[in-house]
Amino acid sequence: MSLYVHHAGDPAGPPVLAVHGVTGHGLRWRPLFAALPRLRWIAVDVRGHGRSPWAPPWNLERHVADLVEVLDAEGVGRAAVVGHSFGGAVATHLARTAPDRVGRLALLDPALGLDPQDMLDAAEDTRADVTFPTRDAARAAKAGSWADVPGALVDAEVDEHLEQRDGAWRWRLSQASLVAAWAEMARPAVVPPAGLPTLVVPAGRADYVSDDWLAACRAALGADLTVVPVDAGHMLYLERPAEVAALLREFLG
Repeated sequence: MSLYVHHAGDPAGPPVLAVHGVTGHGLRWRPLFAALPRLRWIAVDVRGHGRSPWAPPWNLERHVADLVEVLDAEGVGRAAVVGHSFGGAVATHLARTAPDRVGRLALLDPALGLDPQDMLDAAEDTRADVTFPTRDAARAAKAGSWADVPGALVDAEVDEHLEQRDGAWRWRLSQASLVAAWAEMARPAVVPPAGLPTLVVPAGRADYVSDDWLAACRAALGADLTVVPVDAGHMLYLERPAEVAALLREFLG
């Protein structure tokens, strides 16, 4: 298996494949693990992140192939898939590429078909090396960007995802893979395949999910689409874990 996998929940429960966004890792899903323990959580570190291989390619096709490989290695024929941000884009492409492997699809503020100029700006901001002189400095930076995330979850992020490397404190990820991810998010948006029960949870205080994309999803999915906005920023499942968990509990059954 190429990707590092974090397991949680009931090993005999319904399988759920969880796919994080850029800069993330599989243990960011811990609030949902705790809220939904009857599920069999299979949470990956996406290629270029965490404890997974950092080697390219970092395109959507490779990420999808990685997820199929994980499902095969886990002995899971079909799983519900939950994706956040870029993980939502990967999850959507997985559902289109291997529809027999995805039973339900939950997209938390997914990032597809974003403005190319915005993605260029994000990539330019991202490609610079990000280091911190101390662990406390890294925590302060994360807390500043996650203003509405509880402090305990910021601490958990630092404990899991910060490491000392090359003489400085760094997040456990490849900066180059982030640049590639922004490019992939500028690709034309696709929608989940017809007939797939899909939940979309836009973050009310972010602007990743466009009305045009939601309209295309409604046209393709009809009654199989459920859209429930949450009044939160982009990190909605960390800002409002109980609310997001309740939506997933109802959707996943």
